[in-house]
Amino acid sequence: MSEQDWKALCAERKQRQLDLIPKEWTITLPPDSQRNVLDVPRTCGLLTARELDITDTVNVAILLDNLRTGQWTSVEVTTAFYKRAIIAQQLTNCLTEIFIERALARAQEVDDYLKIHGKPIGPLHGLPISLKDQFCIKGMETIMGYAGWIGRVADRDSVLVELLYECGAVPFVRTNVPQTLMWGETYNHVFGRTTNPFNRYMAPGGSSGGEGALVALHGSPLGVGTDIGGSIRIPSAFCGLYGLRPSYDRLPYCNAVNAMEGQETISSVLGPMTNSLEGVKIFTKAIIDARPWRKDPLAVRKEWSVREYALGDHGEGGKMCFAVMWDDGLVKPHPPLVRAMEVAKKALQAAGHTVIDWENHRHLEIFENGQRIFVADDAQDLLNDCALSGEPLIQSMSPETDAHEYALDEPLIRTIVGERRHLSAYELWELHKQKRALRKSHLDHWEATAANTGTGRPVDAIISPAAAYAACPHGCNSDFFYTELCNFLDYTASVFPVTTVDKELDTRVAPHTFHNHEDEAVYKLYDPELWHGMPVNLQLIGRTQEEEGVIGMTEVLDKALKAFKQAEGQ
Repeated sequence: MSEQDWKALCAERKQRQLDLIPKEWTITLPPDSQRNVLDVPRTCGLLTARELDITDTVNVAILLDNLRTGQWTSVEVTTAFYKRAIIAQQLTNCLTEIFIERALARAQEVDDYLKIHGKPIGPLHGLPISLKDQFCIKGMETIMGYAGWIGRVADRDSVLVELLYECGAVPFVRTNVPQTLMWGETYNHVFGRTTNPFNRYMAPGGSSGGEGALVALHGSPLGVGTDIGGSIRIPSAFCGLYGLRPSYDRLPYCNAVNAMEGQETISSVLGPMTNSLEGVKIFTKAIIDARPWRKDPLAVRKEWSVREYALGDHGEGGKMCFAVMWDDGLVKPHPPLVRAMEVAKKALQAAGHTVIDWENHRHLEIFENGQRIFVADDAQDLLNDCALSGEPLIQSMSPETDAHEYALDEPLIRTIVGERRHLSAYELWELHKQKRALRKSHLDHWEATAANTGTGRPVDAIISPAAAYAACPHGCNSDFFYTELCNFLDYTASVFPVTTVDKELDTRVAPHTFHNHEDEAVYKLYDPELWHGMPVNLQLIGRTQEEEGVIGMTEVLDKALKAFKQAEGQ
């Protein structure tokens, strides 16, 4: 297609999306100069008092209890969240697929089942769940940010959607992603740019940025994202949510679409994003209890372990030892992240746990190995999908106008990897061998920490930033290694809120000796005034296939943080 043709195709598809918004659900939008829009759903007048009660219920366990007991019907809960999701769309451009009638028909089916049988369908009975624009729903387009995928209609449900139906859930919207998925921000030529509801000048993260913005505005009680380099944890962190990056193949990815399909040594995984830690556990347990290996040949045949969730491998949750990664050695985190780690350390110590410093191990080698695997095809997969329509491969997430002065034109990956080329099969195999050796080396390093913990066990978990900053302006998210470390080594990791940026507490600090040019750019980027009020999250890193234990340890840390803040009068 010519440039005019693919642009017209995108404009027509975007208009079809807008036409699906009921006119009575449109709101008077705040001016573009209003950056924080979190309160608009409560003040715009669209939602009734009951709908506000429903959508402001952040604890997924309470929502499910009200649904299974019939206190709230699935139709009214789905309607309430749909209206709020449409508000979120108007504020942040977070949605792709809108299918109101289909979702409400499913909700009515769930309500009828409860009325007829006197029991819920399953553990997610009646719960509206939003999905990243990768999870195919039969009869609907799955565009995934590519103009050339417009009109591509799924002939079957992804396995996750099948299991959600079995569990009683109500899929009700799909959410925006960046072209190619391989960005920590969210923009494509078809649906446009998604913004952060805490500050619309800031990115919501990516590639599950649509989910991040939607859930932050309480337009969904629970969303499902995917993560190959931080795509669950970065938007969860930027938008103040809880999230989980499971290990390879613990949850079912089968029949979802993806970028770089066939690249299997660093696998993309799916996981929950929500405003409540209870929601993380409920979703993960429900999908595992549904025995996904029945439908996905790659899904690990491992049932939910009550012993692991009770921290049987971690002293039953008694005295544990956590290690803090203050700096990954590539990019030093901004002052709010340092303060958050200090708060987490004090909270854990106050709860009777030990906290030590994490000693980094071969990080630059791990980073280089993972990045070389990612670009082994010299972007052939991504270019092929762009060629379907003739649209260009997006090279920058910076806006065309008003781009931030410190947007980095030359991220560290390009410096490390150097001139890219299409690798031979043998060269790729050599990278796979190196990756296995690095995983073994890092495992041995972790096991050796038993000499320093005082518990007789190695470090129970690592606490680190999920990114070097608490969100960032559009076009400025260049740092991913805090999260990619887990993808490259296949460590299960959660992300959780700690605090918000305070311009009085989180002042600029003197320049340090910079690790590299990206570290220097990130340092210069920080502005306490711009970041004031943004959520500050951290990451808890556990071992491979340790979803239950990571959730259990995150609950311990979350409880300790809340108790510490209460004691400090915060």
